[in-house]
Amino acid sequence: MSPVSAASLVQSLIRPEILALHGYHVPDSGGYIKLDAMENPYLVPDALREEIAAIVGNAQINRYPNPNPTSLKQKISALLNLPDDMSVLLGNGSDELIQLLAMAVNKPDAVVLSVEPSFVMYKMIATFIDMRYVGVPLAADFSLDLAAMLAAIEREQPALIFLAYPNNPTGNIFSADDVRQIIAAAPGLVVIDEAYYAFASDSFVPQLSEYPNLLVMRTFSKLGMAGLRLGFLVGSTLWLEQLEKLRLPYNVGVLPQLVAEKLLDNHDVLLAQAEQIKFDRSALYQQLAAISGLQVFASEANFLLFRVVNATDVFNGLKQRGVLIKNLNGGHPMLTDCLRVTVGAPEENQKFIAALQESLSDVGLAPDLQ
Repeated sequence: MSPVSAASLVQSLIRPEILALHGYHVPDSGGYIKLDAMENPYLVPDALREEIAAIVGNAQINRYPNPNPTSLKQKISALLNLPDDMSVLLGNGSDELIQLLAMAVNKPDAVVLSVEPSFVMYKMIATFIDMRYVGVPLAADFSLDLAAMLAAIEREQPALIFLAYPNNPTGNIFSADDVRQIIAAAPGLVVIDEAYYAFASDSFVPQLSEYPNLLVMRTFSKLGMAGLRLGFLVGSTLWLEQLEKLRLPYNVGVLPQLVAEKLLDNHDVLLAQAEQIKFDRSALYQQLAAISGLQVFASEANFLLFRVVNATDVFNGLKQRGVLIKNLNGGHPMLTDCLRVTVGAPEENQKFIAALQESLSDVGLAPDLQ
């Protein structure tokens, strides 16, 4: 028997929908002003960094992590003022929690539903686990198309709905009344993804007790802990004790647990940084809005979406000038000619604006202020 090539084995064994996927690409950011990944640009104060260094230095990394870090979960519960009948589930970032949720409800013919454009991992993870995904287009202004959503819910009877609140990559926060109508109409579980809660004006955490099919998911990544990869899900213990069965043991490492506890003890420091980012977001929005020929969208996240002709050329021009943002052009029809920039520190934002004006000139767009 002739030997089988690796290429033919891959083609015969890997599911076709996986072969057709494009992996989630994370570009090399070395040497750039990094404004592409919605990270907090600020380090914590030196004194707190020294405390964290001492904790890390004494960590027992030779041991497996605590499989049920009760103290950390209690601090999160206290932070959110959760009632006694609600619990916290920790994940290795939000991505793991999205996967656990989809796996838990993936009965034959089950559907996961979301809006588009939104966080790409909802669709990707549904594909990973061979679950049917339905995306409902947003309205032209990126608001919820409530009629289309309610029609899709009635037609598809989804087991799971994800709504990013605020939405990524558009940055806007949906009408709370529209979201409540979706929760009430849903036959299955609705997960409100509040990854950008620290920069937003509203939250569904206080309404968890009102809806038996509602869970809220958050991450500390945008608040300044991106390197820890720590997400969490909150809601009724009845839901979370079932999801715990799917969580792989030791999914949150020793160092993330210890450092997150220390940072939550100093949550006010992180919230103060979030307030600075919101202030900087407003200033950056005004600067972008003043550029002729550029459309910037209002945001309640730590990034701004804007539309400009020849977006890919502008993106490349920014890279050539040492500024890395996110090119969304071609990713979804509604994002044609769209770029997304993370709100950086003030000096980073100014370098971005200067590089943007030069890049606009390169492609024949006069970056004159209106």
